[in-house]
Amino acid sequence: MPINLKRTNVKFSPDSSRVIARFLFTTDERAMGIIRLVLAMPEKEVPKALSQVLRDFSLRHRNISKIFEKHFNKITHLCSKLGVDPETINISQKILIGSYFTMEYSIDSAALFNPSIFEHPDQTEIEPDEKRVVFSFRATGEGHISSIVFRTGVMDDNNQLLIEPIGNMLEEAEHIRRHIYEKESFKSKLEEMNFHTLIPSDIILNKLNDKFTYGELRRCIEDVKKSLHLKADKELLFNEIIWLALSHYELEFSLDTNISERVIFPVSANERNGIEDARFVKFTDENDETTYYATYTAYDGVAILPKMLETKDFYHFKIRPIHGEIAQNKGMALFPRKVNGKYAMLCRIDGFNNYIAFSDNISIWREAKLLQEPRFPWEFVQIGNCGSPIETEEGWLVITHGVGAMREYVIGVSLFDLQNPEKEIGRLKSPLIVPNIEEREGYVPNVVYSCGSMIHNEDLIIPYAMSDYASTYATVNLKALLNELKISK
Repeated sequence: MPINLKRTNVKFSPDSSRVIARFLFTTDERAMGIIRLVLAMPEKEVPKALSQVLRDFSLRHRNISKIFEKHFNKITHLCSKLGVDPETINISQKILIGSYFTMEYSIDSAALFNPSIFEHPDQTEIEPDEKRVVFSFRATGEGHISSIVFRTGVMDDNNQLLIEPIGNMLEEAEHIRRHIYEKESFKSKLEEMNFHTLIPSDIILNKLNDKFTYGELRRCIEDVKKSLHLKADKELLFNEIIWLALSHYELEFSLDTNISERVIFPVSANERNGIEDARFVKFTDENDETTYYATYTAYDGVAILPKMLETKDFYHFKIRPIHGEIAQNKGMALFPRKVNGKYAMLCRIDGFNNYIAFSDNISIWREAKLLQEPRFPWEFVQIGNCGSPIETEEGWLVITHGVGAMREYVIGVSLFDLQNPEKEIGRLKSPLIVPNIEEREGYVPNVVYSCGSMIHNEDLIIPYAMSDYASTYATVNLKALLNELKISK
């Protein structure tokens, strides 16, 4: 029996007016030329030039002068090369110099896609049958660099979405490096990522304590480099170690930002080509405490590094890589609670089948078991998950994507046993969502894709991207869907 899928007219589209102020740098030589020119300006000309910049950009960014000063501080080492003490430069000159090392970046000018939906941590000031929700998106701008952005809204008792006002002044978080590394897991991750050099990593790691900070690691590397007197082409190991260390960090957003103004933009070297497909889930532990996790893929243009984001309030985020032999591919999705005392994760380690993994440590994943293979024609190219499993009385509901002829992506649904999620109870014989005539045209044609769904008021709510360009959501009656799954074994 066909399931009644209700598409909505809500559309989240790219918006080129949404910009952040990014640090801009070319070369030391050009940068020093800019510094010389500003410092050589007549004293009366500096405030005049600065006023023009502030007039043009102060209404587009929160505290733009503070951003300029921050960017000036990134290049103070070049002042020393010019024989100039940064402390002798007045504040107007610093801010003006900083403006030349700043650029606007339109974060979602190209696409706003691959959404997930989850319960907002703040459920105040809504009606009993309503739910405040958060949508996360993969936003893509110039150079196809991806970041994570958010929208909020309230689902009413009919699952109609009232989108809450969107903030106008986007902001990156303050980047904080205060992670404590554990030597054994750090060494294991180096080995897992197949870094091959002529120098063993122990030559550095053996000089560190069992736990160490980023600063201690950097100092140790500098000492070893001096003692070995290596040529530049022999320093690959040091670059690899720093590359991995930079993947651990924390972010903090200002308390006066709206969640729609917070942009999680690539920070570390291994993310410089983007943060892809964050699968958010509200996780509840044994003490009934909740934490929001998101697995995502960091991409530097060559290597893929699965990572995990953690937050409780969406102001403060911790980011770290996922370790283990199976942490090598895209599409990891965490279960919303432990299963039989262990963390559980969906993954696609071979690129075309669904797997399930269990672990005692949320950051370390060693083994996975085959869960699903393509069965129907619309899955023959590959099958994968579209976000974390959803717990129902009948079993774990898993939204899947299948790829068939002409590389058409469709969305399906499967059901797995609550106590033993390795056991498939049912799978829809036909896709639930197939790109229609409006959804199939876009940056990547014939693709519908999701990174996380939720249940509200007896409906399954599925946000999804349309051809890697814009996003929408659809609803389907949960009872009807479960009944269809139970007869679709």
